[in-house]
Amino acid sequence: MENIRKEVKELRLGLKIRRLRQERRLTLQNLAELTGLSKPLLSQIENDQVIPPLATLLRIAKAFKVGLHTFFQEEGGGEKCILVRAGESRQLRRNTHEDASSPYTYHSLAYGKRYRSMEPFLVEFAPRNWRDDLQVKHEGEEFLFLLEGELELHYGESIMTMGPGDSVYYDSSEPHGYVARGDRKARAVAVIYSRD
Repeated sequence: MENIRKEVKELRLGLKIRRLRQERRLTLQNLAELTGLSKPLLSQIENDQVIPPLATLLRIAKAFKVGLHTFFQEEGGGEKCILVRAGESRQLRRNTHEDASSPYTYHSLAYGKRYRSMEPFLVEFAPRNWRDDLQVKHEGEEFLFLLEGELELHYGESIMTMGPGDSVYYDSSEPHGYVARGDRKARAVAVIYSRD
């Protein structure tokens, strides 16, 4: 858990969000109104007390009119090609407010590449029981290819079971969420595309 906190700290999500907000001369209240997120939650994110899930980061990015990649890139890095070696991805863990354990961990596979239209991740899903609050929705499209384990996808009213080698492509404006089935983690490659 300490390694995860260290990697998230290196990402400096809170600082990047605060800088964008201040550059645009917005108050926390202004940002809350633009995103539909609460002012206390935004304050906790800016102070690195809460690690936001991708859907929340996407809402913040839309409010600032920047791409999701803005939060995962190193400052000043403008390379046209980025090679991410095994074990060098940036890791984040999604938490829900009610539960401190994490439904999944995602590793950015394009960290350092600026101005990208897609956001690729290696995602690890923890085995757990399904709860409706694990569903999220946001603009754009997603693709997921399951590498190992068994995964249960809840998409709108549908429930689909996936095995290694299965893939799914969907409109992410519909509520969706995953849990690993069985007693071991599932691992997948996911790509999120967000329309400007």
